[in-house]
Formats: sequence, C-alpha cells, structure tokens
Amino acid sequence: MSASEQTENEGTLLQRTGSRLSERVERWMPSPFIFAILLTYIVFIIAFLVQGTGPVQLVQYWFDGFWVLLSFTMQAVLILVTGFVLAYHPFIQNQIKRLLSIPSTARQGILLVALIAMVTAWFHWGLGLIVGALLAREMGRQANERGLNIHYPLLCVAGYMGLALTWNMGLSGASVLLMNTPGNIFIEQGIIDQLVPVTETIFHPYMVSLLVISIAYSLVVLYFLSPPDSQSEGITEFLPESELTEANVRAGDTTATDGSGEAGPEKDHVGDEAPDSPTPSDKMNNSRVIGGVIAVTGVVFALYTFATRGLNALNLNTVNFAFLFIGFALFTSPQAYEERFAEAVDSTGDIILQFPFYAGIIGMTQNSGLAETIAETIVGVAGPETYPAAVVIVSAVVNTFVPSGGGEWTVIGPIVVPAAQDLGVPLGQTLVAYTFGASLADLVQPFWALPLLAITDMRARDIFGYAIMMLLLMLPFVLIAVIVIPYAGGFWAAIVPF
Repeated sequence: MSASEQTENEGTLLQRTGSRLSERVERWMPSPFIFAILLTYIVFIIAFLVQGTGPVQLVQYWFDGFWVLLSFTMQAVLILVTGFVLAYHPFIQNQIKRLLSIPSTARQGILLVALIAMVTAWFHWGLGLIVGALLAREMGRQANERGLNIHYPLLCVAGYMGLALTWNMGLSGASVLLMNTPGNIFIEQGIIDQLVPVTETIFHPYMVSLLVISIAYSLVVLYFLSPPDSQSEGITEFLPESELTEANVRAGDTTATDGSGEAGPEKDHVGDEAPDSPTPSDKMNNSRVIGGVIAVTGVVFALYTFATRGLNALNLNTVNFAFLFIGFALFTSPQAYEERFAEAVDSTGDIILQFPFYAGIIGMTQNSGLAETIAETIVGVAGPETYPAAVVIVSAVVNTFVPSGGGEWTVIGPIVVPAAQDLGVPLGQTLVAYTFGASLADLVQPFWALPLLAITDMRARDIFGYAIMMLLLMLPFVLIAVIVIPYAGGFWAAIVPF
C-alpha cells in the first residue's frame, strides 16, 4: 500500500466519510449566487411539471415575488449589521483572543468555537454569525502559531453552527418573533386570532430541552468528525502566511462575493485620526455627549419596554432597536459608530443582491401552489404524535429554496398551522419544530454563510461538504427528539417532578 493510500485510509469510518463528501462537494458546489439562480430554474421546472402552471404565469409570479420581502429584508440586514458592529468592538475582539488561548488540542478548539457561536447566536443571530466567523479565523491563526493540527474547513463549519442550529430558536428568531408581533400576517389573514407568546416557544421547557440536547449532540458529532492529524488542513492551506499577522480582518476589508478569498482594497477611515485643529463640526461629529445621550435614551427605552411588557415585547423591531442602541452605547462617538456601521453594511451586499431572487422563488412556490403541495403531501401522512417531525422535514425542504426563517414561515405557516389545529397539536410545539428544520437546512444552503465566508477567506465549496455531513448526522437525531420529548411538560418536567 502506498503512502498516499495509507493516509487516505486513516481515521474512523465517520472521518473518512466526511473527508470524501467534502471532496465531492468541493468539486461540484457552485458559488452561492449561482446556487440561487439554479434553484430558481429548479423551482420553475418543478412548478411547471407538478402544478401545470404556464411559463409566462410563472415568470409573472417570479417578478411579483421579487418585492414581497423588502420590509423583512431591511429587518434582516439590520440584525446582521448590528451584530457585525458589536462583534468588531475592541472589547469583543479581546475576549475572543482570550477565550481561544484556552484550548490545548485541535478538537478542543473546534468544540469551543462551535459552543460560543451557538450560544451567541441564540442571543442575536447576526452577532453569532460574525463572532463565529471571527472565532474560526482566530482559532485557525492561533493553531498555526501553536502547532495544533486543526482542520480549517471543519473549524469554519463549527463557527457556522450558530446559524445552523440555535439562531432560529433564540431572541432574534424571525418566525417565533413574527408570531408575537401585533398585526402580523397570520392575524390579518384570520389564520390565528391571538399572538403566540415566546413563553410557548423560545422559553418553553420543550424548546429549552431540545436545544440543550441538540447542542450537546452537535458537539459530539464535531468531535468524532474531526479528521486525524495527517489529514488536517490548517489555515495556511487556504490563506497565505502574510495575512495571519493579525488575528482578524477589519470589517469591510474582504469583498469576495462567494467567499473566494479575494481581498478588496483597504478603505480610508475619515474618523480614525482626530484632526490637529478640529472645527466645530468635527467636535460635534465626535461628541461623546451627543452620541451618549441618544444612545442611553435608546437603551433605557428598550429596557423600559421589556420591563413593562415582559417577554411579550420580543419581536423583530424591538430586538433591532435594542441592539442598534447597545452598539451605539459602546462606541458613543457618532462618527465612529457611523463609520463602523457603514463598514458592516458592506457585508450585507450579497444578501441584498440575492434576497430578491429568493423572494422570487417564494412568489413561484406560493402562487403556483407548489409550497402548499409539498407541505400538504408531507404533513398529510402525519398523526398528532409524528406531526412535529413532519414539520421539521417540511421546514428543511422548503428552507433550501427559501433561506429565510421569517420569509419561509409566511409561505408554509398558513398550511402547517391549520393542520396543527385540526390535529390538536399546540401551535408553540409546531413553531419549535419548524425552527429546527429551518435552521438545519442552512447546513446545505450557503446563503447565510456569505459573511462568514468573507471573514474566513473561504469558498462555500471548501466547507459545505462537512456542513452537509453535519446535516446528515443531525437530522435523524432531531426528528426523534421532537417526537420523544413531550411538549406539555418538556424534558425537565420528566426528570424534575416539581
């Protein structure tokens, strides 16, 4: 046996399978933008063949759909940008460096990155996505300096696990917050007659127990999926050594639209250095008094809102408002915050470009009846006990074509909610099952990985082989868990009688 064959056969069956799948995906996976275009063609053809909708009518549906997510797109962009700004604050950067000095082995580094990314994304998915990317890059750099054989593609997947598992179940989860937002589309259409409070979703024992055991299971999978030292590809296999002199890239320094790793030109930052003789306008622009007063006003009002309304205050608008002013309070200088905010907006360019294409897909799937056909086919064979698993599958399938927790919910929610009501399945349980499917689908859908790819200087095809492997190993576990764990009392009630 040759040395190369011996190296290829090293490791466990799981490690070898992950490595081979990664090689196949690297060969065939297109850029995220081409992925979106190809999905458009696929949905067009399926809707034509299955639903019998004419080509001209489908194009009209596609055009009409382009504009249905404009409001939600802005909300999603703000969540990402406010998280980006917070992640690049010096305090957060210093804590990242300090935490990542703890691991003494490659596997410890991967698990720590995944755990922090998942916990952070529960609080704020935009922050979790950017922190996860920064963690992966910094851990890769430190591993290179300390001689740890850490597999950089799997490390990047670990940094992406916040988006792939916990974000949709957390404080900025679009679907659960939408159902607790007054005047939402489900109330307007008469599908529900009252809000679904977050105490029945985010903070319900069913959700908490599912989330805890899923996080633990994902860490076990990452541990055993880590390739042996001889097959680990460090960060220098993907980035030149000259780019690793600093732990992190500056926000906006990379402009690769598909994670290709091509760095863009550095920007001039007007406010980086104070002028020798500041004018009155310079003083106002950098006034911490002007910035501090408005920042504190926003933070205090957010706290007052949550104090008076409790958990029911959680919705997309209040979350965005709170994190917008938390970031402002950290920077205080209006010009410094504005510049950092502008840099963060650069990271959303691909999302702004691609979101209308996915909205067009929503238009075709919804107006042609394709989404209804898919959902009814899957949930139609489920009973009350298996219904949550059916919702997970529906959510995961549709999210591949519509990578938006809130956007997808507006498409399949009107189908799965009435079905749940007919079967006597609580709406909170249905929503929880939906969030798991929508999140896990991000392991095969590269849309939300765009900022991570830019920060880590990776291409989608470099990391999504391992992401797909994680999906194949996570999905059966989640399908069983949503059925086995009871919604009424949750897992905790089963082990803690009081």
